Amino acid sequence: MAKIWSKQTSVEVPHLDTTSSRMPWIRLTVLLLGTIILLHNYIIDHLTPQHPSRNPTITSPKCPQVDPLYPTSRTKELDDVDDYLRSDSFRNKSIQNLAGAVRIPTQSFDDLGAVGTDPRWEIFFSFADYLEETFPLVHATLQLEKVNTHALLYTWAGTDPSLKPTVLMAHQDVVPVPDSTVESWTHPPFSGHFDGTFIWGRGSSDCKNQLIGILEAVETLIQAGFSPRRTLVLSFGYDEEISGREGALKLSNALAKKYGHHGVALIIDEGAVNIENWGKSWAIPGVAEKGYVDVTVTVRMPGGHSSIPPKHNGIGVASELISLIEANPYEPYLDEENPYLSMLYCGAEHAPEFPKTLKKLLNKRESKLQTCSKKHGKDALAVEAAKEGLGIKYLFTTSVAIDLINGGAKANALPERTTFTVNHRINVGSNSKAIFKHITSLAAQSASKYNLTLTPFNGTELPSSITLRAHDTLLEPAPVTPTSSSQSVTPFEVLSGTTRALYSEDLLVAPGIMTGNTDTRYYWDLSEHIFRYGPGWDREQDGLGNIHTVDERIGVRGHVDGVRWFVGFLRNVDEAEL
Repeated sequence: MAKIWSKQTSVEVPHLDTTSSRMPWIRLTVLLLGTIILLHNYIIDHLTPQHPSRNPTITSPKCPQVDPLYPTSRTKELDDVDDYLRSDSFRNKSIQNLAGAVRIPTQSFDDLGAVGTDPRWEIFFSFADYLEETFPLVHATLQLEKVNTHALLYTWAGTDPSLKPTVLMAHQDVVPVPDSTVESWTHPPFSGHFDGTFIWGRGSSDCKNQLIGILEAVETLIQAGFSPRRTLVLSFGYDEEISGREGALKLSNALAKKYGHHGVALIIDEGAVNIENWGKSWAIPGVAEKGYVDVTVTVRMPGGHSSIPPKHNGIGVASELISLIEANPYEPYLDEENPYLSMLYCGAEHAPEFPKTLKKLLNKRESKLQTCSKKHGKDALAVEAAKEGLGIKYLFTTSVAIDLINGGAKANALPERTTFTVNHRINVGSNSKAIFKHITSLAAQSASKYNLTLTPFNGTELPSSITLRAHDTLLEPAPVTPTSSSQSVTPFEVLSGTTRALYSEDLLVAPGIMTGNTDTRYYWDLSEHIFRYGPGWDREQDGLGNIHTVDERIGVRGHVDGVRWFVGFLRNVDEAEL
């Protein structure tokens, strides 16, 4: 008997002998009609492209969640570690450790001179001494190399040299505290004050908490007798807040010489923290970073006495161009590689409060029937997602901010040279060439209107001109860390499993993206697997703890959980075959 299958059921069709007089013609007709109907339904259900209205949900899983991951290698000492990290004894010690680190004002200033020449660098000697006093087992067990005087490179050699090492990162420096803001702080910015819940001060959440937490985890593991198979490297720069050229760049060069291209299994640096959204808890480790470029615009126009002004002088033209730039922002766009697209799929699959409109647009994208596609100039899904707020919008939109302006020398003299700087954070899927093209087209409008020569990005500055110049800090968007692979275990899965084991199986892990840049900008060649993640999570703390502003602070509960996470992660990654 042959079987013909529909989506709903199957019908057995007997072999037909049309020459037999025992088979009534009416039975033959009914069977043939039934067969035609079943074939028609099969074609509709399986072979015909579906309109979105017939396919209201995403059918293939886009956001699988791994099981919680616990270390399998155990000893009594290691089994006791988590109880110790939950104890009041460790909590009090950890408060002292981090508060003491905050009290050392390791500020990095934009105008710092050369290392060894500018005395403002010398505070980092004090910080290194503090770490040595505070973590004696780390300094007795790990090899410490000081790179370019103040960068700290610790190596805990593993027993299996065939395994690629793990690199944990953080930076020693903090953004300066302007004198004019000191009185605005609830507690002095370098006091390390503990109020029973938070440790206050510059660097408490950016990111001495991560640096101290890593060292506390390693100190604890050494005390428990842990001996790694996989080499562990701790890489601590000291000028991340001013682009990392003296610290992270030199550290990455040292690591590249030692381990080679993609010679590191994975890298974890500071980054995104856990959040609550769409009715669920999320860990969103950053697997990508937007690019970066500053463009300085210079308007040169004739000077003269201000008592005989032209209709528009250089400051006026510059102001008009600024308004034009702000009036022509970049459109939201979700490239297929943008991690936020993955998070949207995660929300659609797992989050009870995920917006219905976004789910509908995701299905349109999935079925390739998006009505407002990129070729029409807008990405409908990105435009809708951007409505969730600026913090979301700029995860998938190139940002433009005019941050600096200067012009004129005297109140009675017309400005001859006016400059302003435009900061861009480049979206995944875009590049610096697109930025240069966009701002050049806008500057051309002003140049044409006021009969000025336009000299874009060629290093030439002429009288009566508008000149565009890109700074040498230009950075293209980072390579996106893979979150899936054909191999049995991936670094992302180890990170995800560790996180769900610590917090809850109900917590979702999804790829995240950084709008800012970290020291990992110099580490791209060392590993494909780079994560920007702050694992400590305190629900009493709002966001990132006021980083870069007044009243920076960190919740102690979150900080201690970060230490617990690093202990679990280091044990898990040591057992993983990566």
